[in-house]
Amino acid sequence: MAGQVEDVHGAELLDSALTSVVRDTGASVGGIYLLAPQEPVLRLVVMTGFPTDVLDPWTRVSLAARLPVADAVREHRVVWVGGQEELVRDYPSAAVALPYRFSLAAVPVPGTDRPVGVLLLAWPGGQAPHLTPRRRGHITSSGRRIGRLLEEIARTRRPLPLPDEPRVVVTQPVQAPPSPSPAAADFAERLPGGGVALDLEGRITFITAAAAELLGGDRDQLLDTLPWQSLPWLDDPVYEDYYRSAVISREPTSYLALRPPDRWLRFELYPDASGISVRIFPADPGHHPQQRPRPLTPGAVPTGAGRLYQLMHLAAGLTEAVGVQDVVDRVADQIMPAFGAHGLILSIAEGGRLRILGHRGYDAAAVERLDALPIDSRLAPAGHVMTTGVPAFFDSRDELTRAFPLASVKSDKKAWAFMPLVVSGQPVGAWALTYDHPHAFTADERAVLTSLAGLVAQALDRARLYDAKKALAHGLQQALLPHVLPSPAGLDVAGRYLPATHGMDIGGDFYDLICLDPHTCAAVIGDVQGHNVAAAALMGQVRTAVHAHSTSGGAPDEVLARTNRLLNDLDPGLLVSCLYAHIDLADRRVTMSSAGHPPPLLRAGGRPAEIIDVEPGPMLGVYRDETFPTASLRLPHESLLALYTDGLVETPGADLDRATRGLAEHLSGTDARDLDAVIDSLVHHARPTGYHPDDIALLLLRLNA
Repeated sequence: MAGQVEDVHGAELLDSALTSVVRDTGASVGGIYLLAPQEPVLRLVVMTGFPTDVLDPWTRVSLAARLPVADAVREHRVVWVGGQEELVRDYPSAAVALPYRFSLAAVPVPGTDRPVGVLLLAWPGGQAPHLTPRRRGHITSSGRRIGRLLEEIARTRRPLPLPDEPRVVVTQPVQAPPSPSPAAADFAERLPGGGVALDLEGRITFITAAAAELLGGDRDQLLDTLPWQSLPWLDDPVYEDYYRSAVISREPTSYLALRPPDRWLRFELYPDASGISVRIFPADPGHHPQQRPRPLTPGAVPTGAGRLYQLMHLAAGLTEAVGVQDVVDRVADQIMPAFGAHGLILSIAEGGRLRILGHRGYDAAAVERLDALPIDSRLAPAGHVMTTGVPAFFDSRDELTRAFPLASVKSDKKAWAFMPLVVSGQPVGAWALTYDHPHAFTADERAVLTSLAGLVAQALDRARLYDAKKALAHGLQQALLPHVLPSPAGLDVAGRYLPATHGMDIGGDFYDLICLDPHTCAAVIGDVQGHNVAAAALMGQVRTAVHAHSTSGGAPDEVLARTNRLLNDLDPGLLVSCLYAHIDLADRRVTMSSAGHPPPLLRAGGRPAEIIDVEPGPMLGVYRDETFPTASLRLPHESLLALYTDGLVETPGADLDRATRGLAEHLSGTDARDLDAVIDSLVHHARPTGYHPDDIALLLLRLNA
């Protein structure tokens, strides 16, 4: 079901369910995210209660993002943010873009075996500061209700791809006619001052003659417009932000504005679920000095509040980006929607050519044509802006052709913005925003994009350095793990190492299979503290020590005791968990010792898998002279033994014993003939979203005939 939405009638059912949940929970805002089918991304499918541009930065959310909706899916839990202080503490990049009073809940929408999406709900400031048990139960059942509906839609209706843009539905449809009755209009006209009605998008739906006179505009021309667009003197993000604050917090507010040349007006905003009523009065700024806004400096270019917050969110997000793909995703997911672009290319200079590091909105054939273009200012606009350091904007294909007559247009785009990427005064590449239709770049857009280029360049420089270190660390990790596991007669073997989702693809988890003689082998799995080069280096030493002590003929407890003494002599300051299993293939017997390691699982014949009770000794490295208990048992024909590290079963806030029992139950239902497929199934069961905060090692051993 994940990543698929239904036909038109199914969409209406989902929209109706969302509006019902919003009404039943008393929320002012609601939205439904669904998992994309082929990538770890949540897509906003439908929303209600917000101005559409408020959620523009979050219509696509990576599962690895530090955001409530991503946490809800990754961790399979309700995420509650009780107010602005909690948002700043837990999700600082989101708080930058949403500096308003509200509380929110992100509720996982359950599927058959994993969450398929998230139900997002928000309440006005002060209305729901705490997650009471009753509210938790209500919103959790609402998430299950959405999940059941999605399953029903998938089962009975034709699935369609996720929409490019989220649908917007009205929670409380207005039943009144489009224009007020004469009596209501007369009533509004008789009130002192002026009156204006705005919808949730900020458009003027009603305006009195007195208000039009105070604003200095024609009433008919002001209807169905945004005040900060139709009235130049209100084109300041400060004024738009008052409106956004009122809509989101649902709290009355007021401010002063100067209508040129010298007429001050007081605006009072009264919001509800359908929009805002605005009262306008002549004002004396001397009586309200604290509300007097700072005027724009001469020649300044105003930028909409929505875009400013989007860009602030992007700037905060770029500081958290680690790899090149992170930078590409954040730029594509936030800058492209903010500027209405349809394509993005990030290129870096290498060997006299521009190599594409990342892109969005281009097919593979177009990327192949555009990749590795020469850095020649006569042939390529991107090369020109890189060498000169001056951005270039082309509103149409004709304009590009006139500026670069020797360049051949290698895509079907119709407008381009090219910005240089400069680090420490040196040009390193270029990035381009492109459009599927002609686009006139305003002075505002040119100024903001030029400023953003510096942020993107710095983030990209850090990301390339990180990726280089990560590649080096990954090579070290692979060198320390066994390249190929031996295949002794009578035993099928499969192993796998998975690095933590966040980090440098390096850690201390390891596994090995050691052939002692034609009928005897030793299986070992362990976990060194940490996810860094020191942990990997110690892992290599521990694996070598275990191998040496095994081949010298030591019993399981002796192997661990000798390795423990060596570890204490090295004094690395890190602890190691380890499970050692000595397997006699002729006698079909396994003898095991554990140094603080998770217990193995055994699936014997057709019986359900069980957790093997191996009394754990202390972890390696605690004390020098330690003893380690042993456990021995017979292995029936076709037995499957599963060794694993704690990254497969440990989740913050979850019961470890329950997770281990669940893993054993899942192992019982797998097809043991394909061990690699069993590993895939176990990992998917434990980490269905693909996100795992700790590295994972798995070693499966099956006795064959």
